[in-house]
Amino acid sequence: MNMTAQDDGYITADGRKIGPVMMEMKNITLRFGGVKAITDISFDIREGEIRAIIGPNGAGKSSMLNVISGFYVPQEGEVWYKGAKRPPMKPFQVARQGIARTFQNIALFEGMSVLDNVMTGRLNYMKTNMFQQGLWFGKAQREEVENRESVEKIIDFLEIQSIRKTPVSRLPYGLKKRVELARALAAEPTLLLLDEPMAGMNVEEKEDMSRFILDVNDEFGTTIALIEHDMGVVMDLSDRVVVMDYGKKIGDGSPDEVRNNQDVIDAYLGVAHD
Repeated sequence: MNMTAQDDGYITADGRKIGPVMMEMKNITLRFGGVKAITDISFDIREGEIRAIIGPNGAGKSSMLNVISGFYVPQEGEVWYKGAKRPPMKPFQVARQGIARTFQNIALFEGMSVLDNVMTGRLNYMKTNMFQQGLWFGKAQREEVENRESVEKIIDFLEIQSIRKTPVSRLPYGLKKRVELARALAAEPTLLLLDEPMAGMNVEEKEDMSRFILDVNDEFGTTIALIEHDMGVVMDLSDRVVVMDYGKKIGDGSPDEVRNNQDVIDAYLGVAHD
């Protein structure tokens, strides 16, 4: 994808305006005991773009996503978000900043309905306490109605109306992935993190998920960072791609630049691992 660089962003080949830097990872190093999962990696995510993080298995991609979402705190480096250095935060504090995510392994409440699962994405918008919610009167009632309306819009958007009352445990894998996306969108994120959103899907399911990701980016203006192993999907969806291997960054740029990067080619073919 050709780009025209600008101080405050860039223009994509299809004329989309990508804004200034929203998040910047500066020299991130993450260790588990004596093992480095991430070594001195820096990259940024700009407002309105779809930013892919790719690499072979064990490259450190999910660890990086866990740093962004607050699950891991790096031993070295800084995370900057919307122009300010971010202190160490718990995941729920990061969520309140407008960052939501899905997981590589589906993390839904299997015994609950689709609707109830998606409603859990609205927790940051629920201000009444459990006693008030139990009475379901006055402020608590108005609050739930408002949150339910927001959730129903997401359900319509992702075309899962027909399963809204179905227990998640009865759903096929592809629909579970869509429900997890719905729950993340219910939080109204400005930055959406997707950890292998198409893993285990067939071709048709991948096409549907790709369409929804593009629609979320286009219609909601949501900035998206995703990890994905399907290179066809990555090259079609992404505005920019950062490539990791053995915890280090080996490439960063447009899909075309990454596709023609010899270090990236070697990593995926296994040459660099000899």
